[in-house]
Amino acid sequence: MASNDSEESEQLVENEIVETWKREQIELKKKLVTEDCINWGVSSDEPFSELNLIGGVDISFPKGDADHACACLIVLSFPDLKVVYEDLTMVHLSSPYVPEYLAFREVEFLVNCVSRLLKSKPELVPQVILVDGNGMLHPRGFGIACHLGVLTGIPTVGVAKTLFHVDGIQRDSQHADQVKNLLKTSGDSFPLQGSSGTIWGKALRSTDRSCNPIYVSVGHKIGLETAVRLTHACCQYRIPEPIRQADIRSREYLRQHYMEELKSCSCKKDTTINNEILTVEKDQQGNGESHLEELQQSVDDINLE
Repeated sequence: MASNDSEESEQLVENEIVETWKREQIELKKKLVTEDCINWGVSSDEPFSELNLIGGVDISFPKGDADHACACLIVLSFPDLKVVYEDLTMVHLSSPYVPEYLAFREVEFLVNCVSRLLKSKPELVPQVILVDGNGMLHPRGFGIACHLGVLTGIPTVGVAKTLFHVDGIQRDSQHADQVKNLLKTSGDSFPLQGSSGTIWGKALRSTDRSCNPIYVSVGHKIGLETAVRLTHACCQYRIPEPIRQADIRSREYLRQHYMEELKSCSCKKDTTINNEILTVEKDQQGNGESHLEELQQSVDDINLE
């Protein structure tokens, strides 16, 4: 009986949190801008000629631990896509995981990364940030890319590796046919149109080597067509380089610093099992970036069935 009472109490608390998040999300969405606000080029033929710095953000979790992660902000020069700044921080996530409300669990750590950059090296603040996650391709049209953009005021683009099922959009046989017939070469894309007629984003073939698309959606202060062109301009592999570098570096940070950082965390989480898990991951993943590149290429070579 006591256990049931405890579970009911926890559910009530979570419901109250979600209701608070819903209200906050509604207010934040009122500030969302879904069209181009900044001209980064001198002409339509050179749309990004005045774009110099582009950011990428990601949050990576160690296997077996959903409460600790590495929050990462990477800034790259554009168009050569060389890393000029990185911020990697171990974080403790105390908010519950609730589907469709991921931003409320993670976005504060990404905002903190941007804030530290503003204070330490304002000359390297990116003109736009690519976010590992969705923007408007979200049940309420306000994913983590939108959330981060509104809170920071920086233009953002959502780039997802998997398709979020929204408004009747699904990874079904119809979607597979579209991928096969419409995404022939690098840069090809097609709109993700829902049952309501709303276009939520676009599926993009990022490279000729990559058969599986990525899913691009508007975050903040940018239109969909510009978001797709910019994302494609950042793709040397399937995943655009700003996000790819954030993923590689955050995972490597966890491999090197997870156990040490965990010991100093206020949650006092037991480290025995995690140490064993992390050791297995190191053995399996080898030297980090080269393995990830090989793994990424393997994924790229798999056709969408």
